[in-house]
Amino acid sequence: MPPKPVPTQRQKRLGHELRRMRVAAGMSAEDAAKLLGVDRGKISYMESGVRNISEERLRTLAHHCGCTDERYVNALAEMASAGSQGWWEQYRGALPNAMLDIAELEARTTRMRASCTVHIPGLLQTTDYALAVFRAVLPRLPEHEIAMRAAYRSRRQEVLTAHTAPHFTGIVHEAALRMQFGGTRVAREQLDHLLARSEEDGVAVLVVPFAHGSFPGAGQTVLYAEGATQQLDTVQIDNAHGPDFLYGEAELSKYRAHLERMEELALSPDDSRDFIRAIAHGMEEASCPRSNGKSRSAGKGTRASG
Repeated sequence: MPPKPVPTQRQKRLGHELRRMRVAAGMSAEDAAKLLGVDRGKISYMESGVRNISEERLRTLAHHCGCTDERYVNALAEMASAGSQGWWEQYRGALPNAMLDIAELEARTTRMRASCTVHIPGLLQTTDYALAVFRAVLPRLPEHEIAMRAAYRSRRQEVLTAHTAPHFTGIVHEAALRMQFGGTRVAREQLDHLLARSEEDGVAVLVVPFAHGSFPGAGQTVLYAEGATQQLDTVQIDNAHGPDFLYGEAELSKYRAHLERMEELALSPDDSRDFIRAIAHGMEEASCPRSNGKSRSAGKGTRASG
């Protein structure tokens, strides 16, 4: 079978782990090829993710590399045997591969934590809000692609209601709550939806108010997806050019510390809900028609920090 020209993020990660295991054991690629009964070039393909490795060969390599972490090896074996039957495959060729990689990452994680500064986490967005976010992309997307991306995001959200749904914590800065993507009505409906989702089992929403001061990082959107073992955790960061995936040990440690600090700065789940309600109420009052020649106070009811 010819090697796959464009490996998925899962395949790249598996290849990365194979190489890390081999190098840690001091085994050369030539020795690994002899051990597995393949030529040297196939080892390179396996470690770059463009060629699959069988579960049997993976376990053979792990054994000869002295890897005794059974949970880790079993998780790698599951990654190796995972097929390409995920629902996201129906979008392959229509959407960027990296967007499909996010759905696969979410589907295979055990717990997710996301921090967002200027918009609501994607897994908790309404359709109208998502449409407004996609319409802000430059260069502008055609309407049919905007609709497809919104539908794809809605399908991704089903991961939080699946039978084996991972626990999700969304750490949302006050700025994101006040940003009115799509206008006041869409923003208000989004806050109502966020409140409803925050009441569901397995979903936590934590708000970091302006009043709590500075926070780590540059304010980028970060998703930390936990794997079967900590070695297999993944950080996904949104950028204007598309998502980046990080899994170096130092990078994972850095972003774990960032999210832990943001959780420390955030309000409790109950106080966060009260804070969101106050902002939503303020939006409602600001949008009310003038009465007796005077407008209602736009700031009334919007202070809920503690």
